[in-house]
Amino acid sequence: MPIPSSLVTLLVGMALVLSGLWVGYNVDLLPLDASANAPVYDSLFRVLFSIGTILFLGIVGLVVFSLVRFRRRPGDQTDGLAIEGNLLLEIVWTAIPAIVVLFVGIYSYDIYERMGGMSSLNDHSAMHRMPPMETMEASVSTAGPGVDPTAAPALKAPRVWGGIGTGADETNVLPVEVTAMQFAFIFHYPEGDITSGELHVPNGRPVELRMKANDVIHAFWVPQFRLKQDVIPGQPTVLTFTPTKAGSYPIICAELCGPYHGGMRSTVVVHEPEAYDAWLLKNSPVTATVASAPGTPTA
Repeated sequence: MPIPSSLVTLLVGMALVLSGLWVGYNVDLLPLDASANAPVYDSLFRVLFSIGTILFLGIVGLVVFSLVRFRRRPGDQTDGLAIEGNLLLEIVWTAIPAIVVLFVGIYSYDIYERMGGMSSLNDHSAMHRMPPMETMEASVSTAGPGVDPTAAPALKAPRVWGGIGTGADETNVLPVEVTAMQFAFIFHYPEGDITSGELHVPNGRPVELRMKANDVIHAFWVPQFRLKQDVIPGQPTVLTFTPTKAGSYPIICAELCGPYHGGMRSTVVVHEPEAYDAWLLKNSPVTATVASAPGTPTA
């Protein structure tokens, strides 16, 4: 007794969906996740990877099946069957992609909104606990004649990105001022008045990067944190994240910014809290001055 074609189609569809889900959730193509932001982005990637796998296997499988099943047999010189169309099939293969695209669009929009993408540039309610930045004040002071200084800060309001999943205690956020220039990132710590070519942060503590560009558009990208944000001249940007794994991770400029763009790299070092405190103390200007004073004993 032949198996009904509808049952075969159902079984093949179930096999495709299960195979796509298995590949999407078991084949890991992403680097190590080292921030509290990463799981949200990774879940979207797994969904897209699963959908892509299902489509790939389904389309390639159907093409291979058609090549074998409907190939021209030796000696067959007849024309193919004159098939007018199948309304139900056309509705199905139009409705399924439409539903998939709608689902992916809503899912992506939700994440984009939660990371701050839909907040207005002048929406001060979105700037959580953010005091005025020195870089903002500097840019406002150089805005030129004819600009109302009381209105200028609103024009230069920073855009907040990357706050997903931080669960941050707003009183414990570590502020770091980031300056992007051709061809380096410079990090300044207001808490200890430290300037460094590397970003040092404590594990488990929310970090708030207050970024500005001195010349052209740059991009701050840490693959392990799942964060990539353009740094635009004249528009300060706030990028927040919470590291979750100690280690050293690359910082890459992901925006073509000049002839030495490929060499514009740095490192973010995630310390355990005690090690970060030791680094902060060691690099503090006050500590350095005392240690270099004549007659000061050294360890």
